[in-house]
Amino acid sequence: MIVGLTGGVATGKSVIADELARLGAVIIDADRVGHEIIEPGTEAYAEVVEEFGPGVVLPGGAIDRKALGKIVFGDARQLAKLNSITHPRIIEKIKEKIKHEMELLSSGEQEPIIVVNAALLVESGHYKEMDTVVVISCTEAEQVRRSVERDGASEAEVLGRIAAQMPTEEKSAVADRTIENSGTIEEARQCARTLYEELEAEARRR
Repeated sequence: MIVGLTGGVATGKSVIADELARLGAVIIDADRVGHEIIEPGTEAYAEVVEEFGPGVVLPGGAIDRKALGKIVFGDARQLAKLNSITHPRIIEKIKEKIKHEMELLSSGEQEPIIVVNAALLVESGHYKEMDTVVVISCTEAEQVRRSVERDGASEAEVLGRIAAQMPTEEKSAVADRTIENSGTIEEARQCARTLYEELEAEARRR
C-alpha cells in the first residue's frame, strides 16, 4: 500500500513520518531523494549549476541549498526552472525505491505500508499514483513559529515560503485524509498512531 504524505512548510510531516516508521511503515523521503539527485557528478547537478550559476555551489562542490532557496522562493519563474530540472528525476527515483521496497516486503502476510513523504506531492501530480493521500496541516502562525525556531529564518522569509506553496485547502481537496497538527509533538505522534491503525486496517482489506 503506497501512502502519500504531504503538507506545507513546518506542518509537522517529519514528526508524523518518524512515528509511522517507528510503528513499522517504510518511509521514502522526497527531500532526501532531492539531495541525492543533485549530488556532484549527476546530470541534475550540472543543470542546476548551469542554470543558477556558481553562487549556488559550496566550497566542497555540493549544492548550497540555502543559497538556491533564496533564489527560487518568492520567484515563481525561477522556482519553475528548478522544478523542471528536479521533479521528473525525483519522481523517477521514488518509483525505483517503491519498486525495490515492494519486492523486499512482498513475502509478508500483509501488504506493506510504504509512505512517500513529499511536500510537493500534489503540485507535481505524483499524488495520483498513491493508494491514499494524507495532508498534514496547521495554522499559519504555528508554521511561522516552528520555522523561525527550527531554521532561524525570519518571519518574512517563512511567510514568503508559505505564499509560494499551494494552499492547504487545495491539497486537502484531493486528499483522502487531512490531519490538523497545530498541537504538541506528542499530540502529533498520537495522530500518527491513529493514522497507522487506519492504514493497517486498510492494508488488511486490500
